[in-house]
Amino acid sequence: MFNLRDVPGLPDPDLRPPVVAESGDPFAALRVVHLLAQIPRGQPIRVRDIVDALNARWLDWSFDRKVVTDAIVQLQANWMADYRTVDGIRLGSDAYGETVTIEDSSRVDPWIVLQVRALAEACRERLREFARDEGGIP
Repeated sequence: MFNLRDVPGLPDPDLRPPVVAESGDPFAALRVVHLLAQIPRGQPIRVRDIVDALNARWLDWSFDRKVVTDAIVQLQANWMADYRTVDGIRLGSDAYGETVTIEDSSRVDPWIVLQVRALAEACRERLREFARDEGGIP
């Protein structure tokens, strides 16, 4: 290996291109579900407001309503598979557009934390595959 020189005035190259969130991508879903874990319970929250909150929180990402709605639908399907009820996560609409309401019960937080952990593990696995395929891991 070689030693690197210090070059005065050299700009930091750690600039990252923006990421356009895509449906089905665990990295996008992780960010959506992580935010959903924190929204108020038992009241409809506009999907548009969730999109705005994600775009404000993750400045190097771009989220749209379809990506957020798809993540909510997947979360809703997971809830129905685990609890056999549609009441836990409800998609609806009001005069201003689509809404999501998450049940206000003690079972939601532990369950949604598990969902976020599963998505985080899917992201880590995707990163491991990338490193392995690109030769970073023997």
